[in-house]
Amino acid sequence: MKKGDTGVDWKTRFKDKVVSAEEAIRRVVRPGDVIGGAMTCGFPQVIPEAIVEHAEELSGITILHGIVVGNAPHYAPELADHFKLRNIFVFDATRAAIKEGRAEYIPMYFYEMAECWRNGVWKTDVSMMQVSPPDADGYMSLGITVGYTPAMMDASRAVLAEVNPNMPRTNCEPIIHVSQVDYLVEGDRPVPTIPRSQPDEVSQAIGRHVAGLIEDGSTLQIGIGAIPDAVLSCLTEHQDLGLHTEMFSDGAVDLLRKGVINNSRKSYLPHKSVVTFLLGTKELYDYADGNPDVVLLPVEKVTHPVVIAQNDKMVAINSALQVDLYGQVNAETIGNLQFSGVGGQVDFVRGATLSRGGKSIIALPSTAAGGKLSRIVPYLDHGSVVTTSRCDVHYVATEYGAVNLKGKSVRERAEALISIAHPQFRDELARAIP
Repeated sequence: MKKGDTGVDWKTRFKDKVVSAEEAIRRVVRPGDVIGGAMTCGFPQVIPEAIVEHAEELSGITILHGIVVGNAPHYAPELADHFKLRNIFVFDATRAAIKEGRAEYIPMYFYEMAECWRNGVWKTDVSMMQVSPPDADGYMSLGITVGYTPAMMDASRAVLAEVNPNMPRTNCEPIIHVSQVDYLVEGDRPVPTIPRSQPDEVSQAIGRHVAGLIEDGSTLQIGIGAIPDAVLSCLTEHQDLGLHTEMFSDGAVDLLRKGVINNSRKSYLPHKSVVTFLLGTKELYDYADGNPDVVLLPVEKVTHPVVIAQNDKMVAINSALQVDLYGQVNAETIGNLQFSGVGGQVDFVRGATLSRGGKSIIALPSTAAGGKLSRIVPYLDHGSVVTTSRCDVHYVATEYGAVNLKGKSVRERAEALISIAHPQFRDELARAIP
């Protein structure tokens, strides 16, 4: 992060740097530039609209970013000839674009993203993000998304910050001084939210099996969705749990308020819930706003396996689209359609494996397509990728139980996985044992 000049009247500097989104684009974007955007709720809302509005004037522009929550106007099909779109993750707006060749996906472990900017693998001329308003000393918070933003800013010729009074002021590292930003664009839109999930019976059954593997004093990595929320709902009788995760959602807040998650036995940053971004409802964001016990750090300080492993009894809980009888996990593709991304799954699987007393768990429903397809398969679908290798996989859980694949032969793995497949597919799977 470039050092800011904090010894001047920042309020005067702030006023001098505030411009319209259109003016900011006019001043800093050059033909052929790469524009980098923060991920999730850190992605700005006003600035991208200005870029789209001036698409005819911009030539050879590349836009690079991770998942975007909310509006992504640059993905409109009619803009395909104006922008080159590069994605470090896959989300609703990008799936069709990638399938149709209007966008590119970059497979990447989450913890490595910052290094790609710092080592010059990725070039970014202009970076853009949302921030909170400045405090009394002129410092702005990156709010509920830190991720790779600091590294991206360091690698950029110009930095555009969209100042949003709705962005929570979190306990994040780093905080950004007004002097570290080239231009400020004022916005006042609600921070995008994700509704709280309602776990069904299958998710609740999976949650019970996963919760049974979690010991008191464990530190959790857990994401968003029906299965993670079901797991969390089954942990109300546990004690002294901790959080060290790329993100968490509303289900974790319930346990934090009850004291079930208190971070007292964590080895890395004890007494703190450590994340790199947050995603959920406004209630979650309000919980994190000004909360000194929730710490948001750059991605390399959260999802690097060596950092994760510093927590004893680290438990990583991740999902999958398919698991084959060898134990290979596909969490990204449906055939050759890129449906999701690598995210932090492998980072945490490996970090938990390195942790003293750690466990990694792949949790998934036994079927898909309304029960017509088994998610446990003889081999991954043609065109599908391996997200987590069979040598990395530890536990796999469905609504029918949880099995430990570590140290098992190929046949033993297959037999174990078949035992937690849906009963209607078990005979068929048994005939396919490798």
